[in-house]
Amino acid sequence: MTEALSTPSRLRRYRRALWGLALLLPSVLLLGVSLGAYHIPLQDIPALLLRGEGVAYQVLVALRLPRVLGGALVGGLLALAGAALQGLFRNPLVDPGLIGVSAGAALGAAVFIVLLPGAGALETYGLPLFAFLGGLLATRLLWRLAHTPLGVQVTVLLLSGLALNALVGALIGLLTFLASEQELRSLTFWTLGGFSALTWRLLLAGLPLGLLALFLLLPLARGLNALALGEREAFHLGVDLERLKGRLVAGSALGVGVAVSLAGGIGFIGLLAPHLFRLLAGPDHRFLLPGSALLGASLTVLADLLARTLAAPSEIPVGVLTALLGGPFFLYLVLRHKREVYRA
Repeated sequence: MTEALSTPSRLRRYRRALWGLALLLPSVLLLGVSLGAYHIPLQDIPALLLRGEGVAYQVLVALRLPRVLGGALVGGLLALAGAALQGLFRNPLVDPGLIGVSAGAALGAAVFIVLLPGAGALETYGLPLFAFLGGLLATRLLWRLAHTPLGVQVTVLLLSGLALNALVGALIGLLTFLASEQELRSLTFWTLGGFSALTWRLLLAGLPLGLLALFLLLPLARGLNALALGEREAFHLGVDLERLKGRLVAGSALGVGVAVSLAGGIGFIGLLAPHLFRLLAGPDHRFLLPGSALLGASLTVLADLLARTLAAPSEIPVGVLTALLGGPFFLYLVLRHKREVYRA
């Protein structure tokens, strides 16, 4: 499988795509730091950092930098988890939000907000942990429901995701009924998704878990390439399937849990980024996983930039904007998948 994906011309294409995305991300980060309701010229940023005072410095360091860096982290984790889950389920329509993984993580965060109020210092670390546990339970449940002796059934997977999203929505609605006014504002944030409440403290608390998710998922590329041929073929190629699946489930749940704990519900990044990278280069997971993470980071920072500039000084929730852009793309993928099925 790897050899078939690794012809010299294809390798050059993969490397060009990765280098291009690696150069794109810093440019997008600089745009995100500079543009907004309070404009900060790029050429002024070094002087502001050296001076260390003033309104522009406070906007840059206290508000803009954690927001932009957090957006890159969230987008990278969602895109990486989306690519990993698509490889695990061997289906390009899988997205952490569509099949209920993000909803499970949001429910974990909601349980922490409402049922453990006043957690104090534990909130910074407990929120990502509860979101991770919710995403982990959702992922394992979906895997058990969709997996059959003949492989993963796509129809069962999507229907299970719809049912799980509906159930989680009802449970979050119940928690909303029980929540106080302050907790209700936090729950509304998780529902819509955004980076306006992101601080250095929350970002630095989620960063180690996000890096752990990267550490778990990125080394699994060769196993995912083998798994694309089928479980029996992957087993004969020497892949430890149970260990591979366990790390895929844990890493994806952890990445989605951290993303939800930082930004709430940001949909469709995990669907868009892997597909766009496949169009740019190809399906080899050795390049698809890091390429999706880079592209997802850039897309999320750009989405946040649009969300806070299109209606400035007001803000459009980032989750609403990504859903408006990602929904039509998902419908296109469904229609294309349907044509391929009938053609086969």
